[in-house]
Amino acid sequence: MDAFDLFRKLGSGAKFDLKRFARDAERFKVVKSQNKSSSQQLAGISFFGTETQENTSLESRLSDDDGAEESDEKQASGKRNRIEVDEPVKAERKKKKGAKRKSEETEKSEGEGIQWMSSQDTAKDPKIESKDKLSLKRLKQLHQEKVNRIRHQNRINVHGTDIPDPVSTFEELQKEYDLDPRVIQNIKTAGFETPTPIQMQAIPLMMHKREILACAPTGSGKTMAFCLPLLAHLRQPLNKGFRALIISPTRELATQTHREMLKLSEGVGFRVHMINKGVEAVKKYGPKSAKKFDILVTTPNRLIYLLNHDPPAINLSSVEWLVVDESDKLFEDGKMGFREQLATIFLACSSPQIRRVLFSATFATDVEQWCKLNLDNLVSVNIGPRNSAADTVEQQLLFVGAENGKLLAMRNLIKQGFLPPVLVFVQSIDRARELFHELVYEGINVDVIHADRTQQQRDNVVSSFRSGKIWVLICTALLARGIDFKGINLVVNYDFPTTAVEYIHRIGRTGRAGHKGKAITFFTEDDKPLLRSIATVIKKAGCPVPDYMIGLKKIKRKLKRQLATKPPRRSTIRTTPRMLFEKNLGKGKRKKRKAPAKEAEAKGDASEVISNS
Repeated sequence: MDAFDLFRKLGSGAKFDLKRFARDAERFKVVKSQNKSSSQQLAGISFFGTETQENTSLESRLSDDDGAEESDEKQASGKRNRIEVDEPVKAERKKKKGAKRKSEETEKSEGEGIQWMSSQDTAKDPKIESKDKLSLKRLKQLHQEKVNRIRHQNRINVHGTDIPDPVSTFEELQKEYDLDPRVIQNIKTAGFETPTPIQMQAIPLMMHKREILACAPTGSGKTMAFCLPLLAHLRQPLNKGFRALIISPTRELATQTHREMLKLSEGVGFRVHMINKGVEAVKKYGPKSAKKFDILVTTPNRLIYLLNHDPPAINLSSVEWLVVDESDKLFEDGKMGFREQLATIFLACSSPQIRRVLFSATFATDVEQWCKLNLDNLVSVNIGPRNSAADTVEQQLLFVGAENGKLLAMRNLIKQGFLPPVLVFVQSIDRARELFHELVYEGINVDVIHADRTQQQRDNVVSSFRSGKIWVLICTALLARGIDFKGINLVVNYDFPTTAVEYIHRIGRTGRAGHKGKAITFFTEDDKPLLRSIATVIKKAGCPVPDYMIGLKKIKRKLKRQLATKPPRRSTIRTTPRMLFEKNLGKGKRKKRKAPAKEAEAKGDASEVISNS
């Protein structure tokens, strides 16, 4: 075995850099010389099995032609060949000089004349680079699968573009968005350990200054989902006027939001205000004020009262965040809604940097359509199915026959025993008064709250109910929206709710923040048209419902709207005989009538005395 064969065997499987070492490649016969003529290539082939002479390089052939003694014919033919070869030789020498310079530079750095490349060195090839790109795509795909898994586990449904990833812990939220440590400390002091599903997705969206429409079940932590980003964006107190505005449909809900905001901002220095009395607010927030306030929590009518002054008694041009809580209620038309007031408030918030977010426990189609038309790059977030009740509430439908059967069922419930506190919902203020007068003699601590009571009375009732002095609270739809009472164990729908949305909000006062609760709904023969929609909500929540209720015929839209605005008339709750009421009324009328009669008699007597005189 000669050196050439040994070199061949040792170099098997290795790749040779032919561009950089073209000269060495020709020397070791790795490639054939490019400057051979076709006749010389054919001459090197043994057609009859004879041994071929070793191919020499172009330079060796030229040197042999110069030193050989040949005949005149051969010399002439050699001259012709040299003339033909001179031009390619010069080009080849130039190429070799450039290759030598490159090889010398690489030999200085490497110290070797030949570069050996193993099969592992192929990672630098363009094909491998494309594989690296594929691996990055794979990593992104795995990350997206992880995010989708988190959303699926928490029943988070998001619709929009460029949606940030949800956060699983408050520590991750602080690290990602550089939140104030004192705010995180306040969150943990309030008893929040991990974010709820709505907080996991809504907070990152608001931290990216996105306008959102969020819908989550009752008691799922929506208040903190918008309070925390507001504190993070405002950073520190400034004397620029109100920079954040929170609108709530009722004063009770506004008071609750104000209280939660104070807890979260404790130690940070934000000035959180609430409009109590309009006259005082005019002096406090008017044009001559020092604007030493940051966040305003209010109801629409009180704010409209200040805006209608000339000039306006409050300036909203610096508002950067506008939050509409219980948005579906505020967007309702008619006496019970606040759509016109909202339009005025939206126009008053004239800052170009304003961001608007809407939160609610129930979904309304008209609200979504308005948001798509008026909000910039809207993102909608839903937790669970739309318009669904909380799965932590045990729901029950109880047939009581007629209206008088409701009071019997209520008294039977009290006799069996119950665990206070309890909320009882009725459809009107008069019925709330009547039920209160019936239950006040049952030996339980009961009270009533409705819109006809003064604000001081309502505040006293709410505080007494929170402290446990009141066991049973009778209320109208006033407390069905957003109000958060800790640990309510039972909700009784004494009067059947007129819509599925109202039912969801009513029973949402129990089973909050992961706690268990129970809801009992009385129904009569007159409630049959509305029974199907409520039974569907109960079945979606996983509670048992008789099949015949789901199979009931749907009511027409026109009738559905009429029942929503005008509930069915119901007989009175009071058990006192009607004749006694009529007698009492008659006595009152007689007393009132006797007084004028006596006056007339007195006048008559006086006239007689005058005439006789």
